[in-house]
Amino acid sequence: MTRRIAARRSPIHGNGVFATAHIKAGDEIIEYKGDHITHAQADKRYGDGGETGHTFLFTLNERYIVDGNSNGNIARWINHSCDPNCQALIEEDVEGKPSKKDRVLIEAIRDIAPGEELTYDYGITLDMPHTARLKKIWACRCGSPKCIGTMLKPKRKAAK
Repeated sequence: MTRRIAARRSPIHGNGVFATAHIKAGDEIIEYKGDHITHAQADKRYGDGGETGHTFLFTLNERYIVDGNSNGNIARWINHSCDPNCQALIEEDVEGKPSKKDRVLIEAIRDIAPGEELTYDYGITLDMPHTARLKKIWACRCGSPKCIGTMLKPKRKAAK
């Protein structure tokens, strides 16, 4: 099987992942790999993560996180975009039960041409207030006309 993706420098940010062959909408492209650790282990290793604007952590379920920094693959280099061509899907080992065997799969949401950079919406949520400083730390560089300027998901306003 021909490898359909490759990592290289990205105009969006740092490294990126690019299609080397045509990828059809709906195709599973790659699994986001890394050590499966608990949220408490992630906090111990990396703190709350809100202050760096850079992480290879992917929330798998309420119990586990995939740490792409430890035994990860090139999926960790897929950049964020406000107008993505991929999505991250959680494949549950046992439906409705958080499991260390759950997986994160990256799937094309539209056709992707050779040479095009793969992107997905990171959907980052932080418990802390979204200050101007945090929005700058988590700035989006996707360049899309649909760009909202930050990788942080808007907080929902409390119901009155």
